[in-house]
Amino acid sequence: MPTAISASQLARMVTDAHERTIALVHDLADTQLVVPQTEIVNPFLWELGHAAFFYDVFLLRTLGSTTFLLEGAENFYDSFKVDHCDRWGLPLPSRKDTLDYKNKVHESVLKHLDSGQPGAEETYLYLLSVLHEDMHGEAFTYMRQTLEYPAPELSLTGDGSSARELGGGPLPGDVEIPGGVFQLGATPDLPFVFDNEKWAHPVHIAPFRIARAPVTNREFAEFVSDRGYLRRELWSPQGWVWRTKTGAQQPAYWQRGQNGWLRRHFDRLVPLEADAPVLHVNWYEAEAYCQWAGRRLPTEAEWEVAAGAEPTPNGTGITGRKRRYPWGDEPPTPERANLDSRWLGCVDVGAYAAGDSAFGCRQMIGNIWEWTASPFFPFPGFIVDSPYREYSAPWFGYRKVLRGGAWATRSRLVRNTFRNFFLPDRRDVFAGFRTCAL
Repeated sequence: MPTAISASQLARMVTDAHERTIALVHDLADTQLVVPQTEIVNPFLWELGHAAFFYDVFLLRTLGSTTFLLEGAENFYDSFKVDHCDRWGLPLPSRKDTLDYKNKVHESVLKHLDSGQPGAEETYLYLLSVLHEDMHGEAFTYMRQTLEYPAPELSLTGDGSSARELGGGPLPGDVEIPGGVFQLGATPDLPFVFDNEKWAHPVHIAPFRIARAPVTNREFAEFVSDRGYLRRELWSPQGWVWRTKTGAQQPAYWQRGQNGWLRRHFDRLVPLEADAPVLHVNWYEAEAYCQWAGRRLPTEAEWEVAAGAEPTPNGTGITGRKRRYPWGDEPPTPERANLDSRWLGCVDVGAYAAGDSAFGCRQMIGNIWEWTASPFFPFPGFIVDSPYREYSAPWFGYRKVLRGGAWATRSRLVRNTFRNFFLPDRRDVFAGFRTCAL
């Protein structure tokens, strides 16, 4: 339960999130903080100030603060008062003043934690604020990719090795998932959940077959070579509108080189890694690939069953037990999942066997977010019971559900029940997909 998380643990989380955010922007020149106005990025200074403002408004105000630690902060950083397109015209504080604001907020949060163990409600607010900052840290990372900036300066592996040296190779084939009744969603025993995960409810799952691993670059390149982007019959009406409007003929950041495909990784071109998962593809591209391959995307219920259910002893059904993570209930470790920007990129889909689910699905957490077939809707009985009332409710029906977690996702954020959600045309996020048999 939330109260089981000590003040010292919370302080470490708060400091870790703060330091990671600073590390994601500290190497950028002032000119790089000024970004072109587009729908998929925010001004870097706005994003940085917003991360601090969230603690200021949702945590410190509840703890008794009567004023913001930066005058006028609510007029700059409230994402539901300041439209996205208006953020470029704001008289935002300078880089120094923004960092000063963030440091003041950080110090104030730690001071409150020094005063004693927070209760359950306060613990929830600390976790909400930390995880919100973690999400923006991932956004900073894919914004750097979008803008062709260098990879962030994060030294995390500690041994100088690379994802290519890790190896792993491909992991072809499907696993059989037996049918049964499954409790989809989060259970109250979890330390923290977002409102859209509430609560576990029974769903009937028919038997199905799902790929052991996500679709690889090699596999997706076959779709591209077979004129997949140019064949109208492979695309849904909405997908074809997107494709013709954008003129896309391959995944974002792919380029043809003299000896095959290249991929832009931040500010560098690298040879396309054949056995790594295809990345930066949107829902429409995933849907068209499935049509070409004679496959389909899993529903989010099927995805969660493959990740978290356990088979009965005779293998003909699923038990009532749910795993918190594919491998069990223990938190992620560097041996189980590619998270926390450890490799600053994807690894082969065959890596991380220690993270397999009970059915043998690999990398269901880590490496890439995975598109599902499901639109983002509330679970039965959904109510807005979080101070962050706008987290989920405004977006129901407009987005598609992604599951899992990408290489840049923080390990404390994800679990089998976590629901990410993006518009189906987004290619900038660290997303790919796995498929199911028809």
